[in-house]
Amino acid sequence: MIAITTVVTSLYLREKAVPIPLTTLIVGIVNIPWILKFIWGPIVDRFNRFGRKTFIILGGLLTVSSMFIVSMVDPGASLIPFTLLIFLGHIGIGFIDVSTDAWAIDVSTDKDRGKINGSMFAGQYSAWAIGAAIFPFIGSNFGYGYAYFTNGFIILIILIFPFLVKETIKYKSRQKIASLVIKEFKKKTTQLIAIFSPIVFMNEGMLSFIMPIYMRDNLGISDVQIGLISMILPIFLAVGSVAGGIITDKIGRKLTLYIFIGLNIIFTATLIFTNNWLNLSIIYGIIGFMMGAHSTVSCALFMDVTNPRIGATQYGIFTGIANIGLNGGGMITGSMVAALGFTRTFLYSAWIFGPALLILHFIKLKEHIKRS
Repeated sequence: MIAITTVVTSLYLREKAVPIPLTTLIVGIVNIPWILKFIWGPIVDRFNRFGRKTFIILGGLLTVSSMFIVSMVDPGASLIPFTLLIFLGHIGIGFIDVSTDAWAIDVSTDKDRGKINGSMFAGQYSAWAIGAAIFPFIGSNFGYGYAYFTNGFIILIILIFPFLVKETIKYKSRQKIASLVIKEFKKKTTQLIAIFSPIVFMNEGMLSFIMPIYMRDNLGISDVQIGLISMILPIFLAVGSVAGGIITDKIGRKLTLYIFIGLNIIFTATLIFTNNWLNLSIIYGIIGFMMGAHSTVSCALFMDVTNPRIGATQYGIFTGIANIGLNGGGMITGSMVAALGFTRTFLYSAWIFGPALLILHFIKLKEHIKRS
């Protein structure tokens, strides 16, 4: 779904002559369900007697249905229905996401959450890479409707896996969600992490939304080539996720974040020197590695401070707020490019990490989390 949204939908709308600011706005709108995790999470926790698996399956079926229908809609003639259907698809993915995260919290400990998050992110990014390569090829050769249909079919196959995994339901009574959430968010550490989360993910949103457009409009690269180059980011995101997960379980959350965020600032700024597909590919891959590492560590940090009794809700709030930064940063990039150009937009996407590092400095962690 990430490949469908950030790569295929961007290219499809540009093919239909939709302006760049409107294109990035629509991509942002269809991603809003990722921000609304504070809605999906309480539903999963409230009805936890049905298990996490049930909501994974139901969310998947909603996504599959929306992808099959949107494959028959022409955005040039029916832009609003087209947008709404992808939006519904992401609601389904939102339920899959919060349910899987809560399931991971149920079965993990502080000592292995870095590696667990690394594997989860690596899987997500690997699928993004495959989609970024395959879907533009399908769209260019057979029509973009077939790309959406293929995506729905792949997700339908993936829904087999929840049936193969046994789930032990830990909490069979309804949780007092509101009181527990209020108690947790009265803690200073929790509040600082909630502020940190949208800022640290804003860079990823800005780059992932605008890069396919930059490659097409500024460098003159074909859609198939854009798909292959776009594949570089998630491949290195996956590698970086695994590396970040392993490193943070050894040296702690904050030190790992300082290292990878600091390096990402430098390499994001160097995007201003990319004037051909080769140096863009090299720098884009390095950025992907750094981005994957600090994203994984950030989410491990979220899990560390999450109360397992409201795992879907509290962790969903953290990641939902993070997606406000990711999605919000992505939505404004089209307008930023129109007003400032690509070069200044890249520099601002590097600058945004400064406030994130400042907030990180004031986050105090327990020793077992710092050196888990």
